[in-house]
Amino acid sequence: MTDLLHVRGLSVELPTAAGWVRPVNEVSLRIAAGESLGLVGESGSGKTMMALALMGLLPPGARVSGEARLEAGEVGEVGTNLTALSEPEWRGVRGREIAIVFQEPMTALNPVMRIGAQIEEATRAHEGALDAGEVRRRMLEALRRAAVPEPEARAEQFPHQLSGGLRQRAMIAMALAGGPQLLIADEPTTALDVTVQKQILDLLDRLRRELKLGLLFITHDLGVVAQVADRVAVMYAGRVVEEGPAREVLQKPRHPYTQGLLAASPTLERGKLTPIPGTVPQLTALPPGCAFEPRCAVRVAECVRGVPELRVASQNHSARCILI
Repeated sequence: MTDLLHVRGLSVELPTAAGWVRPVNEVSLRIAAGESLGLVGESGSGKTMMALALMGLLPPGARVSGEARLEAGEVGEVGTNLTALSEPEWRGVRGREIAIVFQEPMTALNPVMRIGAQIEEATRAHEGALDAGEVRRRMLEALRRAAVPEPEARAEQFPHQLSGGLRQRAMIAMALAGGPQLLIADEPTTALDVTVQKQILDLLDRLRRELKLGLLFITHDLGVVAQVADRVAVMYAGRVVEEGPAREVLQKPRHPYTQGLLAASPTLERGKLTPIPGTVPQLTALPPGCAFEPRCAVRVAECVRGVPELRVASQNHSARCILI
């Protein structure tokens, strides 16, 4: 299967009062067309910063190194290194080749513009030569594709007039307006009730299969990952600590952090949850060795001597732990 996105050694550095920090630290991953990759981790693990790096939306002053090569659309023949793009070049890629659905649609949508006008604006940004009739047709088609009921009526409404689920569907419609090949969904179901969560997850899965989209699904919920992901990458303190097929990672996790996340997730069979002690370390005060070592129940003396490399656990499954 040909890779749609191939990330190699991607790092993001941000300036702070305490010096430079790395919220994304030498991350490597890949996504093929029509494939879903679940990116999992606690708050502060670097998931959203990873998404912003892939969209060229990092805060001012950020430094990026490594490679994120996109093999899509007009630039697919030779590939485009996203880390080397200037802002004018990003405008030809962002929204057209790669798009994002943000976590909270109420803050991502413009509160004083009607839903239809916002989607039409996204369409014109990439198809400036289209007449008004064609732009409206595409807007309504995007709403229908995102399973928005009564799209003509919803297009005339403002964000505050829609439910949380409909706002998220409008965000999905806007993301698809430019015809991207890669879609990033940054915790799109966090603020929704469970029935609406299931509808949004089913919608994203259907769109992925029908449009052959590559999907990067960011979440802290392993239950969600089990529903939508073909493969899983687990992040901790800016690094990928485990990566492999979703079924294998969830059934036979090899890194203690992944095991801890599963033990802390509610299930029908297990009544008591086992939380991971402590918190994700501050990026300005990372441990000298494995970043998870202070919280790990199976740590040994060697864990503090250096950052472990990813080790092969089985075919297509690897983990960053010396105990493998």
